[in-house]
Amino acid sequence: MSTPLGLYQPGDSPLHRAPAGWKFLGLIAFATVLVVFDEPVPLALGGVAVLVGFVVARIGPGRVLRMMRLLLVLLAAVLALQWWLIGPESAIVVCLRLLVAISAANLFTLTTRIGDLVSAIERGLAPTRRLGVRPELLGLLVGLTVQAVGALSTIAEQTRQAQRARNATRSVSAFAVPFLVRTLRHADELGEALAARGVGDTAPEEPNRPEGAEHGPARGGGD
Repeated sequence: MSTPLGLYQPGDSPLHRAPAGWKFLGLIAFATVLVVFDEPVPLALGGVAVLVGFVVARIGPGRVLRMMRLLLVLLAAVLALQWWLIGPESAIVVCLRLLVAISAANLFTLTTRIGDLVSAIERGLAPTRRLGVRPELLGLLVGLTVQAVGALSTIAEQTRQAQRARNATRSVSAFAVPFLVRTLRHADELGEALAARGVGDTAPEEPNRPEGAEHGPARGGGD
């Protein structure tokens, strides 16, 4: 099972055991390559590679379809709009690129613990501490960004199930309003959790002031 705030699915596949830092770098490189290609065939081959990754990670097709259901609906709308604006070939390229990139990101989150990713980023950026960079905050930022994908996917799926239970599948507001409320509630809870850990409470250090300066400049005495 995935955690409430993430998509991680425990396993012992080669992708699960691979170091989180190297997987993250591989994801960035893969997304960069997808941007370079602007033809359907290379992008489709990238999609096949991601599909092989799901098979290697032993993630069932049912889980993948549940994750991608909302995305496929959105991509259908994007495809129709792009087809009308820029033509069929360019529309297919845009949607293929989005589909493959998001699928690769989902595969990454399914096979990587957020804590492992944060730790890997902190270790990798440790030398930058001398330059005034705080690796722990950068690692936390990346971890929260990746975690947000799982959180929003979980909220969307729960909202959709509640919508079906009320027989309101055709009502846009029956999905949009609860989804917005749950998302804002999650953001509020996340903010409280970060505040409890002291994130953002570090005040800038004041420069050293000479003793007695806080009382204002000394007044000159009379002759």
